Amino acid sequence: MKFGISTACFYPEDLLKSIERLTAENVCCMEIFVNTIGEVTKEFAKEVNSVTSSGIKITSVHPFTSGYEHILLFSDYYRRFEESIDFYKRYSEFACRVGADIVVLHGDKRFEGSGGISDFEYFERYYKLREAMKREGAVLAQENVNLFRSQSPEFIEKMIKYLGNDVDFVFDIKQAVRSKNNPFDVCRAMGNRIAHMHINDNDGYNDCLLPGKGTMDYEKILGMMRSQGYGGNAVIEVYRRNFSDMEDIVQSYRMLNRNFGNL
Repeated sequence: MKFGISTACFYPEDLLKSIERLTAENVCCMEIFVNTIGEVTKEFAKEVNSVTSSGIKITSVHPFTSGYEHILLFSDYYRRFEESIDFYKRYSEFACRVGADIVVLHGDKRFEGSGGISDFEYFERYYKLREAMKREGAVLAQENVNLFRSQSPEFIEKMIKYLGNDVDFVFDIKQAVRSKNNPFDVCRAMGNRIAHMHINDNDGYNDCLLPGKGTMDYEKILGMMRSQGYGGNAVIEVYRRNFSDMEDIVQSYRMLNRNFGNL
């Protein structure tokens, strides 16, 4: 397993500057968190490719519209969903242009029975969106996110039961902790359908820390993922307030590759 860093860690720093900094540190892989419509264009993809070296793998693209997906994709107004498919295909096209395989989905904040669409309809829309984006070359992967439907291991299991091999997940440790779910339960629920990982740390007082700054048992969680068939990479995703400077996050990155790169 190789470890990398998400540009989300540096928000609101300009995206190209964040990519340049990670490239300068020879980070082997990164996730790109796009922040504007202009950052998913063919022209911007060329700019990204011009500043990354050939040895760096861009693993995934994180949409800036994640906080609006309950309105764009999962509202009661179906025509808005159909039109949003075309917009989300842009993320997939951009991902392919920069060499990424995955686009991250947060999904719906509204739960079945409390004003939201049914779980059945959610799964159907995810599948339709996934298929449309797959034709553009990238996999749509559902992240477990605090205060979203996907925070629940039970919902994840239900999603797999309905969709089978037509669903993929992003496993995020901090999101499991923030939603008061055991990260091992969330990981177990995702089984062999994990496509990507956001790695971070936590302790009894903080739900998001740089890897190595908390009490997370990485050997156990990474071993569980490997036993479930995971063969992908993991990127550090924390908030800007969780570290002081670039050296802090680079040290964490190096620690992960040194201690767990062979798992």
